[in-house]
Amino acid sequence: MSTVATAASVAHARGRGGRVFTVVRRTAWLAGALFWSAFSVLEAVNHGWLAGTLALTFFVLPDLTFLVALDEAPRMAKGQLPPRAVPYYNAMHRALVPLALMALYTVGPVAWPPAFAALCGWLAHISYDRAFGYGLRTKEGFQRG
Repeated sequence: MSTVATAASVAHARGRGGRVFTVVRRTAWLAGALFWSAFSVLEAVNHGWLAGTLALTFFVLPDLTFLVALDEAPRMAKGQLPPRAVPYYNAMHRALVPLALMALYTVGPVAWPPAFAALCGWLAHISYDRAFGYGLRTKEGFQRG
């Protein structure tokens, strides 16, 4: 009987720990989102309308991947992305892509501030998505757990 009680308490603690980890992880993503948003606004203020326009464009751009398979959308389940659009969606929602481009930007021979503002906007979008519980998709188009 004590073994069953111990197993139940361990399972309960793991569940609570998982929820705590989720809250901490989402809070960290939100902090990143606010940072990248502020950075993109700062770049727009410092470098003009083109930097601001690109930051806003790249903030919205990752979700436009939904349009890749818009004709299939009516046949999908609620919350499901058409499988044909999943590779595009996942590519645009991986934080490693804009981070790698930022690294290349910092060591590259060409420095164009509007490009950096665009990358900040892109990272802000990804960070907000993760903070609010949206992540990458399975090949069938559903949110990964």
